[in-house]
Amino acid sequence: MSNATEVERVIATIEREKIRWIDLQFVDLRGRLQHVTIPAHEFDVDSFKSGFGKLDGSSIKGFVEIHESDMVLVPAPESFAILPWTSGEHKTARMMADIYHSFGGPRFTRDSRYVAQKAEEAAKKAGFNCSYWGAEIEFFVFDRVELIPNMLATRDAWASSGYRIDSKEAIWSPGGINFPIRFKEGYYPAPPEDTLQDYRSEVSRILEDFFGIKIEAHHHEVATAGQVEIDMGCAPLTRMADGVVSYKFVAKMVAYMRNMIATFMPKPIFGDNASGMHVHQSLWKGKKNAFYDPGDGYAELSQIGRYYIGGVLEHCRSLAALVAPTTNSYKRLVPGYEAPVYIAWSRSNRSATVRVPVYYRGTKRAHDTKRIEFRAPDPASNPYLCFAAQLAAGLDGIRKKIDPGDPVDENIYLLPKERRRQLGIGELPASLSEALDELESDHNYLLADGIFTKDLIEKYVELKREECWEQALRPTPFEFYLYLDS
Repeated sequence: MSNATEVERVIATIEREKIRWIDLQFVDLRGRLQHVTIPAHEFDVDSFKSGFGKLDGSSIKGFVEIHESDMVLVPAPESFAILPWTSGEHKTARMMADIYHSFGGPRFTRDSRYVAQKAEEAAKKAGFNCSYWGAEIEFFVFDRVELIPNMLATRDAWASSGYRIDSKEAIWSPGGINFPIRFKEGYYPAPPEDTLQDYRSEVSRILEDFFGIKIEAHHHEVATAGQVEIDMGCAPLTRMADGVVSYKFVAKMVAYMRNMIATFMPKPIFGDNASGMHVHQSLWKGKKNAFYDPGDGYAELSQIGRYYIGGVLEHCRSLAALVAPTTNSYKRLVPGYEAPVYIAWSRSNRSATVRVPVYYRGTKRAHDTKRIEFRAPDPASNPYLCFAAQLAAGLDGIRKKIDPGDPVDENIYLLPKERRRQLGIGELPASLSEALDELESDHNYLLADGIFTKDLIEKYVELKREECWEQALRPTPFEFYLYLDS
């Protein structure tokens, strides 16, 4: 469907459905969702070209300075969706927006969606007509999170601070009519232990019926206290990144309407599994999956697929800054909780950073589903930057024919340090600060084909350094436990 046809379809839908308001949505450099609401009568064919000069870019994290603040939001008609929790005179639809400089200026280089679109163009220049992406997003749904004594104290930590998580599923719950889920025993329990069946079904229904996102499955995840996963079908890169933004938006809204809170914070609970975002990806030439080779006896993986893995592993430590982008992310990336720590690849081995799923063999379905899975990302990442960076690393591996080395089919968590050294297995950074050091020293692959720009990387590092510094300044409750009697 042409873009002009998409615009006509959207305008017709606005009129037919009596839409009163349009939300234009975008994310800041960190991936946080932002929006502005515009009357539907302001939208016509020309507005999809000229956009709306409604954005003060100096007020958005990672955008521009005050002397260059006027920016334009141009609606993306392919992302049109009616918001089902609105109705009547407040019936609202949303569209993602591309960001431009004002006065007929060019695309904004730090618009994350633009980075994703440029990554797709780079894949086409490399001879691949499409890349397909799938994100397995885990998150927690709590009944309540209390910041003690209040939000200001948790920020300033000047006298006392803490938090309390309430969940009817939690092992620390005071009890009642629910069966608590023990630590690491939350994978696939049936109701009534699984109290979030209806919640997940409602999120899935809205994503399918209103946002056009295919859902493959949903289930409870491993951790206690309401960890869940809803799996989306694969899509091209930018569309999948749009889908992740929509997924988080809907998950939070449905929880809010049920007096709960959904969080994509990677590690909210000590002593149990954290939330990851395992990213599946493949490259295609026409109708042929470039990662599939039926003659490969190990994983039916082509040489192109191996080179792609080589690029991801080569740049894994700098990728961490973009795919695991918070200080909290590195509380997830530790041994013992099914999160990757060691830089290696394998088939069916979830202790490796890169996994090649091998559910099928020698069939059309094996061809159609052959992909790699990168297990380091988490859902706090900006999905546009997260996916674009992985594609840039993979294309660099193909371009330079980077050998990923031999696969590792052992439980890497249990290997002695000397054995890991013999196998050439590296480690992911242990902190966000360390990951940012890696990004500063290894980012040329991101600049290739103009996918990322130098100014974006510099601004991103600046924002994330500030987060590290703010964390380092403040004492934590556990430090009182360790050092009060010093």
